[in-house]
Amino acid sequence: MAWFTIPVENLLCRCLCIFITVWLTLLIVFIMVPAVLGISFGIRRLYMRTLLKIFEWATSRMEMGAKEKNQQLYKPCNGIIAKKPPTSLQQDLKELRGSASCPRSEPQFEMADIFFFCRRGVESILDDEVTKRFSSQELDSWNLLTRSNYNVRHISLRLTVIWGLGVLVRYGVLLPLRVTLAVTGIGLLVVLTTLLGFLPNRELRFSLSEKIHLMCHRICVRALTAIITYHNRENKPKNGGICVSNHTTPIDVIILANDGCYSMVGQVHGGLMGMIQRAMVKSSPHIWFERSEVKDRHLVAKRLSDHVADKTKQPILIFPEGTCINNTSVMMFKKGSFEIACTVYPVAIKYDPRFGDAFWNSSKFGMVYYLLRMMSSWAVVCSVWYLPPMNREEGEDAVQFANRVKAAIAAQGGLVDLIWDGGLKRAKVKDAFKEEQQNLYSKVLLGEQDERDLGDDQH
Repeated sequence: MAWFTIPVENLLCRCLCIFITVWLTLLIVFIMVPAVLGISFGIRRLYMRTLLKIFEWATSRMEMGAKEKNQQLYKPCNGIIAKKPPTSLQQDLKELRGSASCPRSEPQFEMADIFFFCRRGVESILDDEVTKRFSSQELDSWNLLTRSNYNVRHISLRLTVIWGLGVLVRYGVLLPLRVTLAVTGIGLLVVLTTLLGFLPNRELRFSLSEKIHLMCHRICVRALTAIITYHNRENKPKNGGICVSNHTTPIDVIILANDGCYSMVGQVHGGLMGMIQRAMVKSSPHIWFERSEVKDRHLVAKRLSDHVADKTKQPILIFPEGTCINNTSVMMFKKGSFEIACTVYPVAIKYDPRFGDAFWNSSKFGMVYYLLRMMSSWAVVCSVWYLPPMNREEGEDAVQFANRVKAAIAAQGGLVDLIWDGGLKRAKVKDAFKEEQQNLYSKVLLGEQDERDLGDDQH
């Protein structure tokens, strides 16, 4: 019995050694070396084109199978409320009141006005512009990741087999490879930046730090199988400026840092994130705030101003929305970063949802779960546009400047430009918004009275 066991154990050990050798060879030759040199063999783009053909085939099979079985493929999208085109408050109230209204000697509201505000309230509850920006973007076709389409699992046996093979590939091949790359990239970043902190020469330290950051971020990009298309690189942010971008996911930082070095701004964390922050700040000038300092606007503004005043320091990367939005719109930019007297470099990022949902719903998923979810998706495919640099115009305040930059980012990325604050997903509506609607209604009543008084005088 022992005579049979020993050769089998030797065979297993040899197979395991061969597998590890091949795995490490592929990892170093096709991923690590291109990341260090900043080159690409085009494997990821070939992989993306192959996935697109598979998605097209799967969609056609779904449609054919549904037609043969006379099944409904997609969920109906009938609106609960038939919303009218937007009009003024005064016009809506006049239509609701009708022509039977009798002139009054003093401003008064009519009982019919209550129904108008009730209707507006119900519309906002069922289909508001804020809440739906914090849920995953819906897809019309199946990307073999989730069975979000109606009755799709019963349409075709071939589709079920393809989906099963996809699960094996994503969790059996891609996930282990990506986790290995992520651990390698983060480990190298922590170790090398910590060692750089001991170099006494500041210029040499910063120069080597840029190369190390680029290399490690490129490894992390490959850990996500990220396929990124950069546009208008002549507009890339320069030292002494602030780079602002729309925000969909924490991966936005890696996407941008893959093409250039930035100084990060954020709150000091503990655990693994805190260890990474402490290592990074030893080799390059990042800006980390203590929890007690974050609410001190003057302190934050001073540290940002001091940073951009030094033209040898990297541009600051800021996401003015302050929260992640689901890649369909851009919400209100906080004015803090636009109060600094420097050049602003807008950047628009747009993800392709067909290969995976990049949106991070922080109220639903933790960071570790989200990263595992991204590493088990097909890929991260996105486009990045560097917009021309912008400066505050004469007579323009910080809020107007922020809105102008936001509009430019939304237009370039094909996103909806919204005025709402992204913080509304966690906070209550400010009293100022309620008072604004109340003042608007008061003006409508007073305006009607003024018109009646003017008509009486003419008669």
